[in-house]
Amino acid sequence: MTPRARPPGPVAAVRLVSAPVRIADAETVRLLRAGDRVDVIAAPNSPMGGGGEARVVATGARVAEVPRSGETRSDGGALVVLSVPRSTAAVLAGAGVTSQLAVTLC
Repeated sequence: MTPRARPPGPVAAVRLVSAPVRIADAETVRLLRAGDRVDVIAAPNSPMGGGGEARVVATGARVAEVPRSGETRSDGGALVVLSVPRSTAAVLAGAGVTSQLAVTLC
C-alpha cells in the first residue's frame, strides 16, 4: 500500500518588520507614497568608480512611510521606511553601509 500524499498545509505567515532605508536620490523618494511597492537596488560606493555591479537587494518591498517635505539630507538623500521580512531588512541594512541605494516602482 502506498502512503497518501498529504494536502499542503497552511502557509506560515512571514513576519514583516520596518526597515528605514536611506535612498541616495531624495527626488525619487518624493515620488513614493505609503503602500507603493518598490525594488531596492544597491550600487557599491567607490571613490574610483569601479566598485562593481549594481544588484537588487529587495523586491516588492511595501513603502510604509515617506519623509515629509524638507526632511532630506544635505547630500540629497532621503529616508524611507519599508515593510519587509526580517532577513531582507538585514540585507538592506548591510547594503546601506557599503552602497548607494535606489528604488524602482513595481
